[in-house]
Amino acid sequence: MTPWNLPNILSLSRVFLAPLVVVFLTVGRDFKTTLGGVNIADIIAGVVFIAASITDAVDGYVARKRGIVTNLGKFIDPLADKILVVAALISLVELKGLPAWIVVIIVSREFVVSGIRMVAAAEGVVIHASPAGKAKTVSQIIAIVMMIFDMRFALPVMWIAMLMTVGSGLEYLVKGKDFFR
Repeated sequence: MTPWNLPNILSLSRVFLAPLVVVFLTVGRDFKTTLGGVNIADIIAGVVFIAASITDAVDGYVARKRGIVTNLGKFIDPLADKILVVAALISLVELKGLPAWIVVIIVSREFVVSGIRMVAAAEGVVIHASPAGKAKTVSQIIAIVMMIFDMRFALPVMWIAMLMTVGSGLEYLVKGKDFFR
């Protein structure tokens, strides 16, 4: 079975869409054109981010439905998610006043969970994404979109996403505690 199937191509597309989000958010500041009071570059960045986020749901669904789960997919899917989210978060720190410490907490959780998964994989155990982990991802996406579009209550929603990130990270620590003995 070739690793170049639809789910893997969708996952890989997130890696290439992440820099577009960053470019439109950061360089787009130079565009003075607005639509409904929102910078057109932010609108493009938001639409690209939403489209890339949708590929995250679609790739896993298609892979499971068609029975084409590959090692490349297991690797690239979570990596692509992290690249997309971290790229957007870093841009938001620079441009929209997202506190850097929130991003540090979110990124730290990703490193810790990835580390736990690597140690588990070395032992032949796969730690799958939990419902809390999936809810964390959805909350981060919603918060990022709200911040890109300068929506009301975006920062409190980001706080909620951060708390959900910490909670799901703690869940993975509990699941992985036996691998550290």
